[in-house]
Amino acid sequence: MDIRDLLQITLPIIQAPMAGSQNHQLAAAVSEAGGLGSIPAGMLNPETLDAELTAMAALTRKPYNVNFFCHQTPADDPARTEAWLALLAPFLNEFAIDPASIPGGATRQPFDAAMAEVVERHRPLVVSFHFGLPTRDLLERVKATGAKILSSATTLEEGRWLQAHGVDAVIAQGVEAGGHRGMFLSDDINGQVGTFALLPQLVAALDVPVIAAGGIADARCVTAAQALGAAGVQVGTAYLLCDESRASQLHRQALQSPFAEHTVLTTLFSGRPARGIVNRLIREVGARPEAVPAFPLAGNAIGSLSAAAEPLGIDHFSPLWAGQNVSGCQPIPAARLTEALAAGWKN
Repeated sequence: MDIRDLLQITLPIIQAPMAGSQNHQLAAAVSEAGGLGSIPAGMLNPETLDAELTAMAALTRKPYNVNFFCHQTPADDPARTEAWLALLAPFLNEFAIDPASIPGGATRQPFDAAMAEVVERHRPLVVSFHFGLPTRDLLERVKATGAKILSSATTLEEGRWLQAHGVDAVIAQGVEAGGHRGMFLSDDINGQVGTFALLPQLVAALDVPVIAAGGIADARCVTAAQALGAAGVQVGTAYLLCDESRASQLHRQALQSPFAEHTVLTTLFSGRPARGIVNRLIREVGARPEAVPAFPLAGNAIGSLSAAAEPLGIDHFSPLWAGQNVSGCQPIPAARLTEALAAGWKN
């Protein structure tokens, strides 16, 4: 089956949740066009998520998705923090940032009971998870609202695990995809595969619908995904230049520059592998140095650097998330892009 019946949408297009680069406005535009807009909750707290979902309800009554992270909050590791700050010392000195001024603690929280209360209050039709699934009791609370459950698999093993744990559909996240990898059963980057290698394996192995994600930028990619058995597609990077996107001006400029042709999986900006455009920080310290703290602690020092550099028009320390295929990025309304992508679906 395709996802139109499952998710009560008219176009088999899901807008990928992109924390930091969008809010309810992009999600509402996609939902109003007939696709499934997504609201990223990974950088929100219960109060800000409640406000986002209230604003979403004011713009559309169409179905939408809310996405949560399911990582484990790491324990403080002073030795690793010291090594990380030592690695970043030349950059901190360059912008006169006192390491003592860098905040500590986790800036991104996993899905918890407080977030479950927000879901219960707003009852979105779809709830998706990244980095696996929450605990059984939390997952059952979400299911009790009637929400359909999606989660990302980056390997065949993860897809089988997700199906066994009760998801309604699996997102096949190929290694081409921008932003954070959804990997959760292994941290081995070498085990990550491309969308059009992963997709048919998951389709053959699973009974639930499989949604293709990663490298899908236009109608031709949608047609190819459908031919390999996809029930629908999830698209992120192509939406970053849309009118309703909140991608920064520096991010928009990078996406339209020759530098967008070179992306890499890096742990520098958060502590977990994520695909973004190569910038100065990645070039000078490497994409995945051993000193990087666990997710999401790496983001504290990087956030201080980007906050100092971005007002000067410098993107050296900004996470310029992007997939390997930026060819679909266009400064157009999100509804027009959604319809253009759906033109590749053959029925």
